[in-house]
Amino acid sequence: MILSSLPSAGLWLSGATALVYAATALGAGAAGAGRAQRWLALAWLLHALTLVLGLLEAPPRFGFAPALSMTAWLVLTVYVVESQIYPQLQARWPLAALGALTVLLPLAFPGAPLHPSASAWLPLHWALGLAAYGLLGAAVVHAALMSRAERLMRIGGGAPVGLPLLTLERITFRFVEAGFVLLTATLAAGFLFGEQIYGTSLAPWKWDHKTVFSLLAWLTYAVLLAGRARLGWRGRRAVQMIYAGAVFLLLGYAGSRFVLEVILRRSP
Repeated sequence: MILSSLPSAGLWLSGATALVYAATALGAGAAGAGRAQRWLALAWLLHALTLVLGLLEAPPRFGFAPALSMTAWLVLTVYVVESQIYPQLQARWPLAALGALTVLLPLAFPGAPLHPSASAWLPLHWALGLAAYGLLGAAVVHAALMSRAERLMRIGGGAPVGLPLLTLERITFRFVEAGFVLLTATLAAGFLFGEQIYGTSLAPWKWDHKTVFSLLAWLTYAVLLAGRARLGWRGRRAVQMIYAGAVFLLLGYAGSRFVLEVILRRSP
């Protein structure tokens, strides 16, 4: 009885979360910093409850839309925590807009039911991957702030992003390094224990689109970190590589699942 009421509760909660996110995004400029921060924290909390309700559905489902929703929530988690350390950091309205979009996506695309032969280790594998997505997504947000700060410095404007450029750069690469470690662990788990994780009927390592794009993302971030350590890469080149790695990651899971769940399913 409780489980049967979860989809309805999730629908209303997703709608309420999107409204709070939208209010935060539209009113970020007019509201004071403290009030906007409180509204964003409320939306973040409602988003977390929405994700929990989705996980409690029977049978559990997963796909590109829930993955994007969880990734956005993790990026917002980073921002909510980081804004307590750097209250001058200004990225509320784009993150609130992202949250409003991604919290509604699973209503239209709930994903596929979990394979009955999947291992109990599969949620851990997904958790590693989503954590990597979240940290590297946070790196993308900070890279965008770096680009904006550099552009304003060239034209002689101020720095409305709220942090000095060197501080932004240092934080950005910390997220890249942490995300790269988790991405490495995710790929290693898939390679070494893929058969146990996904079930005995599936090959332990499949050279599909997800694998290829994930490896391309890993190589991109590996080259970026090596180039920064040995050659001092920074600025526009580093930002472009962060973006490129994020695109490969997006295509790796979300993109491939979107094709399977939406395009191929609707094909005659």
